Amino acid sequence: MEQFSNNKNREYDLEERTAKFSEDIIEFVRNIKRDDINRNIIVQLARAVTSIGANYCEANASSSKRDFRNKIYICKKETNEAKYWLRILAKHHPELKEKIRNFWKEAHELHLIFQKITNTLDKKRKRLEIEN
Repeated sequence: MEQFSNNKNREYDLEERTAKFSEDIIEFVRNIKRDDINRNIIVQLARAVTSIGANYCEANASSSKRDFRNKIYICKKETNEAKYWLRILAKHHPELKEKIRNFWKEAHELHLIFQKITNTLDKKRKRLEIEN
């Protein structure tokens, strides 16, 4: 939702990027005809992608470094789950494969970002343990 966005460069605004990813996936799955097989896949995908952004917002509002780290790890796990559900959905709907591939690429980029954040946090933690 554009009215809730701030004026930062949106390409690098991870809160905005994760929210947009969730919105785009929700819009996409709304247009998929439901059947007995894909119903649960769609629900699981929607839960995973919305959890990414929600946990990132929580990380930014965390009360401690440990809480921040835990929320970022959850973001990383939910991103992996989203990639899984996108893969399964693409197999069930080959006619949507190209669109799903673009979503998978975005999920993969988000995963790499969260991986970099967790690697940096782990390095800092190890460095502090060595110093103490």
